[in-house]
Amino acid sequence: MAPGLRERRKQETRQAISNIATRMFVDRGFDEVTIAEVADAAGVAKMTVTNYFPRKEDLVLDRAQAIERHLADVIAARAPGESMLAAIRRDYAEAVARADVTLGLSSPAFAGMILGSPVLVGRVREMLDRREQLLGDAIAAETGTDGPEQRLVAVLLASVHRVLAAEATRRSLEGQPREQICAVLADAATRAFDLLEPSLGRYGIRPQPG
Repeated sequence: MAPGLRERRKQETRQAISNIATRMFVDRGFDEVTIAEVADAAGVAKMTVTNYFPRKEDLVLDRAQAIERHLADVIAARAPGESMLAAIRRDYAEAVARADVTLGLSSPAFAGMILGSPVLVGRVREMLDRREQLLGDAIAAETGTDGPEQRLVAVLLASVHRVLAAEATRRSLEGQPREQICAVLADAATRAFDLLEPSLGRYGIRPQPG
């Protein structure tokens, strides 16, 4: 169901605040800009900013919740006959094809801003750990067992995203064109998923209906 007018306006306000804050952080550094300054630039009360973004880092990483849930959502939506690895592999290829920024694609300035702030670096690591945890929770719920095997499978399935996001960020920081980075990611992902195929290619294949 499409969001109502009120919800759309809230989403637009939230995105506008995030965009303004990100520009300020890129220009001056994340640690040098206060929430009050962001609120003033956005023309809203400080409380409005904190209501939308309880943590300052969320002004930059405003898609954190979606990223954290993404891999769990991918395996939940996989087709009959499709393994967990195949679903994540397919989804990654689709993301590269559309140059999805959540793969680590960004401007050099944005990448520098992230890596230049220990707070943001820590939040990114927390976000990636949470993504693996939620994926493990989903695997455990589906298999009916929550043990080292399910958690290891989750880490392995998420490993391509984690490693290649760091590679994309490094190349973005160097100023490489996005098209070039996407080509590197596509090739590296193919080889990485191929390495996982012998172990996980048949893990969690969704049964055919009936």
